[in-house]
Formats: sequence, structure tokens, C-alpha cells
Amino acid sequence: MKPDVTSVVEDPDLVEKRRSQIVSAATELFAEQGFHRTTIKDIAKRAGFSPGLVYLYVREKEDVLLLVLLRVLEEHRAELPAAVEGVSDPLERLVRLIDAFTRIVDRHRAATVIAYRSAHLLAPDRRLLVEDREREVDDIVVETLVGCMKAGLVRKLDVDVVTHQIVMIAHGWALKSWYFKGRTDLEAYVAANLDVVMVGLTTPAGAERWHEIEAARRTGATP
Repeated sequence: MKPDVTSVVEDPDLVEKRRSQIVSAATELFAEQGFHRTTIKDIAKRAGFSPGLVYLYVREKEDVLLLVLLRVLEEHRAELPAAVEGVSDPLERLVRLIDAFTRIVDRHRAATVIAYRSAHLLAPDRRLLVEDREREVDDIVVETLVGCMKAGLVRKLDVDVVTHQIVMIAHGWALKSWYFKGRTDLEAYVAANLDVVMVGLTTPAGAERWHEIEAARRTGATP
């Protein structure tokens, strides 16, 4: 399913450029003052456009919300596989995936919070589109977990439950940023959560492998 966001402008490169600017401005405003209080005029002003120009690229404010949510999901779909590319060890793949997931959320903290606050405001078909994209991201985690289980490194648990635990660890960095600010940093947050996940999930063989990976991460060496 493709997003049904139409544009008067036909040049695809220009559409991509302008929508990126619109999405960046809208993300800031939705995070600062909420979806309902933000107007197209506000978005245009923040982006340095006229409201009329914005309407050349979107029809309504809901279009902008959809684009905000889809942009961050597209980054997840592109960057998570890239984070484990060329890594053959199943547990190392899982570690890198959790690390990368949290770092992507860190770069898009505002959009992550907006997704939790405002995704329900989308029309039903658009919510389904966003949910489909979220499942595609979840599937990357599922595939990695199953690989660990097949290798005997992770206990055979409910994959859906564990997948969403991992997703919530990453999202938690954004959702609880008000709490973690001044208490810990991203590196410590990732390290602490990796320890919790690996101790809880791994088999004896997996635990041994995790200690090797953890030691290598501390020294900056290749596991």
C-alpha cells in the first residue's frame, strides 16, 4: 500500500525536497505544541514557505502527519538491515540491531513521541499503512531473533513478545527522555539494556558468546 498523498508539482525530485523540508518543520511543531494546535500556516512559516506553497505538496495537515511517521519508519527499514550487513554471527547481529534501533530513535525522538501521541488521528486506511510499515520493521527483529534461536544462542521464547520488548527498549529512550536527561547518556542506556536483554534471553552458549561480544564492545575491538 502506498501513501495517498498527492502533489500538484510533478517533478519528483522537487516534491521529495520540499516535502522533506515540510516534514522537518512539522516534526518540530507537532512535538512542541501538538498536532491539533499546529496549523499549515505555522508549518509554512517554520519551513520558510508561504502556506500556498505547502498546499502544492500536500492537501491537508493529516498528509503531513502521515509523512512525518512514514519518514522515520523508512529510516528504520533502511538502516536496521545495514547495521547487520556482513555480520554472520547471529548474536552479534542481534546486539548490533538493538544498538542501531536505539540510535535511530535517538535521532528521531520527536517523531517517535509524535507517533505515540497522534497516529490514532490518521484515517483508518492510513493507520493501516503505518501499521504495515511498523510490522516490516518488526520483521527485521523477528528474523534476527529466530536466527539466534536456531543457533542455540537464545532460548526459545515467544518471538512476538520478545520483539516488542526490544522495540519498546528503543522507543523508551524517546518516550522517557524527560526522565533520562541528566541521569544517563545514550551509550550507557544502550549498554544497560543490552545487558538486561542478553542475560534474560541467552542460553549458556549464548551467554558465553555475549561476554565475548561485550568485552569487544568495551575495548572497541571486533567481536
